[in-house]
Amino acid sequence: MNAMDAAEHMQALGSQARSAAALMARAPAADRNSALRALAGLLRANAQALAAENAQELERARAAGLAAPMVDRLKLTPAIIETVAQGCEQLAAMPDIIGEVIGLKQQPSGIRVGQMRVPIGVFGMIYESRPNVTIEAASLSIKSGNACILRGGSEAIASNKALARLVRQALAQAGLPQDAVQLVQTTDREAVGRLIAMPEYVDVIIPRGGKGLIERISREAKVPVIKHLDGNCHVYVDDPVDIAMAVKIADNAKTQKYSPCNAIEGLLVARGVAGKFLPEIGAVYAAKGVEMRCDDEARRILAQLEGAALKPATEQDWYEEYLAPIISIKVVAGIDEAIAHINRYSSHHTDAIVTRDHMNGQRFLREVDSASVMVNASPRFADGFEYGLGAEIGISTDKFHARGPVGIEGLTSLKWVVLGQGEVRS
Repeated sequence: MNAMDAAEHMQALGSQARSAAALMARAPAADRNSALRALAGLLRANAQALAAENAQELERARAAGLAAPMVDRLKLTPAIIETVAQGCEQLAAMPDIIGEVIGLKQQPSGIRVGQMRVPIGVFGMIYESRPNVTIEAASLSIKSGNACILRGGSEAIASNKALARLVRQALAQAGLPQDAVQLVQTTDREAVGRLIAMPEYVDVIIPRGGKGLIERISREAKVPVIKHLDGNCHVYVDDPVDIAMAVKIADNAKTQKYSPCNAIEGLLVARGVAGKFLPEIGAVYAAKGVEMRCDDEARRILAQLEGAALKPATEQDWYEEYLAPIISIKVVAGIDEAIAHINRYSSHHTDAIVTRDHMNGQRFLREVDSASVMVNASPRFADGFEYGLGAEIGISTDKFHARGPVGIEGLTSLKWVVLGQGEVRS
């Protein structure tokens, strides 16, 4: 597809999305929920065919030399399909928030003033790998009464097209406009440039992928962007702490899966428990082949560990998002140094404390400037599905409109509504 064709294609998608958005905004909640339940059924009915299509895509990706973390993100297994199907059903079962009025208050003039929650309109989603994002984005768009234009990566185009066909089928079954969810049918980069520069059709852009993609979108977009650039997350092991709990959480937070943005890249350990905790977690990481990049104090404690891959940490390591079996480890004096380190080096995505001290836990929650902050739980829970949002469109580290996992509410806005009985301003 040449530049002229890409421009025409995007113009058509934009016009169709804007028309569909008006219909979705007034569609009854029952119809939107019906579409979600139909989509869950279609996903399960076509699970084997989808997995087979995806398996061929995985082979092509490996043959093309795609990096292992990217190949991992490309997988669409029956288990993943079942998870997104459950997400659709969870969304369908959730209360409808479109049209609800909050904070209605009587004013001295006699008018009543409140805010109504309404769909954003049309959002554009640009993402790499992860074909399950197609369903997560589509289902959230349907539930929130929006229309969306989805542009997945070239490495997942076949899987994305197959999933998008099921979405459009579910919309049709529920009597909703099929153009409420549209997939960009070309992998031409020109299409991305057009999508992020159509404020007449697109109200917000949500990029989900590598730092390079998100930086480009943020720099070139002519519409608002909901984004996060990095997932440099931390676990801080406090003093006092339940050592067994800390080992369990630090292990899960790093090794349950290396590629997600909510896997930790940094481990901070209070000096008072480092001598006991570090050898235990170090043995776990060594057994799983995790390279440990340590400050001098952590290296001295871990030096006697057999089979451990230890390296001295550089200043850059504290900033790094590895997305790989590598972790930076630092011994800190206590909670003050831990909070200062996280607020300086983290990407403000997700950070956790493991502690027996309630006051330290509360301080961590208040003072760590991240989108999700946790006490005695793995940062791997920082996910729309795990938070009960049904699904997520992405995770925002911005501080306005939406922050953290972006679910239904993040795809809506509030407008002021005024109810009167003939009042006029004097």
